[in-house]
Amino acid sequence: MSDILAAPAAAVDSTVLAGSVAAHDLSMWGLFMMADPIVKAVMLMLVLASLWSWTIIFSKKGTLSKLNRKANIFEDSFWSGEPLDKIYQRVKNSKPDPLLSTFAAGMDEWQAGVADGMPVKESMQASLRQRVERAMNVTIGREISALEKGMTFLASVGSVAPFVGLFGTVWGIMNSFAQIAASNNTSLAVVAPGISEALFATALGLVAAIPAVVAYNVFSNSINSYADRLEAFTDEFSAILSRHLDSQEDGRGDKKVA
Repeated sequence: MSDILAAPAAAVDSTVLAGSVAAHDLSMWGLFMMADPIVKAVMLMLVLASLWSWTIIFSKKGTLSKLNRKANIFEDSFWSGEPLDKIYQRVKNSKPDPLLSTFAAGMDEWQAGVADGMPVKESMQASLRQRVERAMNVTIGREISALEKGMTFLASVGSVAPFVGLFGTVWGIMNSFAQIAASNNTSLAVVAPGISEALFATALGLVAAIPAVVAYNVFSNSINSYADRLEAFTDEFSAILSRHLDSQEDGRGDKKVA
């Protein structure tokens, strides 16, 4: 008799449990809609941070690719044997980029230094070389700072987003335990939605952080390589001007610069 009564009761409990589980939408949108307002705010913050990170990633990738292509074209022209003053005039009329701006800064300082004639004293020549190098280095620093725009945001997202997601998870689990205690029911139908909602916040934190960390490392290396390229060009340009100054008495210049 007891077995006969237990069977319908078990069937009723199974039906209620199945209905309760079906009533909860465990999709990403459903988990968001079920979340506490604070957890929702955390999720929205992480989604916005992820979207902005990807915007920076695509923009930075396109910018660095374009700058390296233009640098290749300019260096081919620079070492083609064409006089630097002609290259300088062409550069002044083109859209500037870091390498062109660095070259233009050096040429500006050079032309200002030889406007009243080529210096003949060694001290004046050394001063001119230093001014040219300083002008080019200042331009490199300014251009690299502009290239690094957005990198701080990527680093911040990569380091902070997992902890923000963890905060949303902890808050969601606290609310889930409070609901379990209030309902006095520890069935899967009661526990699973709250835990899923809480863990979803951590997942969003990782989704935001991982691409940001990878992109930051990749772009840091790319920007450092580009900065080394600018510095190497500065050294080469300074060497050309030094040889021109050294040979200006006997008329044997490495390249015509003015």
